[in-house]
Amino acid sequence: MTESSVLKKSPLHERHVALGAKFAEFGGWEMPLEYSGVVAEHTAVRTSVGVFDVSHLGKATVKGPGAAAYVNACLTNDLNKIAPGQAQYTLCCAEDGGVIDDLIAYLHAEDDVFLIPNAANTAEVVRRLAAQAPAGVVVTNTHDDYAILAVQGTKSDEVVEAIGLPIGHDYMSFVVADFSGTPVVVCRTGYTGERGYELVVPNAAAVAVFDALLAAGEQFGIVPAGLGARDTLRTEMGYPLHGQDISPEITPVQARSGWAVGWKKESFWGDQALRAEKEAGPARLLRGLRAVGRGIPRPHMAVVSTEGTTLGEVTSGTFSPSLKKGVALALLDAGIKEGDQVTVDIRGRQELFDVVKPPFVTVNVRES
Repeated sequence: MTESSVLKKSPLHERHVALGAKFAEFGGWEMPLEYSGVVAEHTAVRTSVGVFDVSHLGKATVKGPGAAAYVNACLTNDLNKIAPGQAQYTLCCAEDGGVIDDLIAYLHAEDDVFLIPNAANTAEVVRRLAAQAPAGVVVTNTHDDYAILAVQGTKSDEVVEAIGLPIGHDYMSFVVADFSGTPVVVCRTGYTGERGYELVVPNAAAVAVFDALLAAGEQFGIVPAGLGARDTLRTEMGYPLHGQDISPEITPVQARSGWAVGWKKESFWGDQALRAEKEAGPARLLRGLRAVGRGIPRPHMAVVSTEGTTLGEVTSGTFSPSLKKGVALALLDAGIKEGDQVTVDIRGRQELFDVVKPPFVTVNVRES
């Protein structure tokens, strides 16, 4: 049996084949890596609009009396800060503070929360939530029931509106709309830093919605974009990727994701360890690196002081198509500050980098 025969496939797989996609494995799914090229797709999102199939992302429901309160007692962020119709970035942590997953929680009602974890972590997030759920609260893995399409870029409003879906709602809010008789969740969010929408679509309607987006978006220069461009776009924003920048070995405090932790909440999974680490101060912190020269950093490359002392390692690194230079996220000794200079060992060459605060580019993701 070949590797591809055991990987899950998106309901849009045949569309991607017809569009000439190159595929790669993502969290147990065979998903499009690129179509016309990573740089071209990246640039289209920054300058016009692209559509990503991110159906590999997990989906789960938590329903029943007190469902939202239960989720709030487990995950890090404070659901009480948002109202029904809003979404929230949050973290699922282990007792030692390590990050099991980062996910988006969609608050439909006090008894109805929809979760979007990462593909490879969905089963574990569902298992943990189900194991401790109080009577009447039901946690269901709906990973294979929905497709997710991300319409991202400066022309995303025009494209989404052209297929009859609502636009213009606030950042991190969502609307349940009708598409030819099918309910579609339209959320103003994304992983690129550009203005955009993520559409949660029942599998049966996925092809129709995808085809409609491409047809309506043709006049706006829409391109299908793969997960290669998604990675360069998110790295330019400094958005973390689970398994690299956050992980069971990297806490939210170390990753500078404390803004996604409800520190005033009474408790949540991993709260004691995280409160202790925050109080003591972490030994290492996630920082941004921007190349001074032509070096292109990659994950696991050593970061060294200009005097030759090892300071940490790159967690995410790439060539930035927007800046035309290398950028990275790196987990470094806490003593390293923005404005410092360090070197990265790139295949035996010591390349100079500035320590900076992400994002590396200026975008308008939150503008109304």
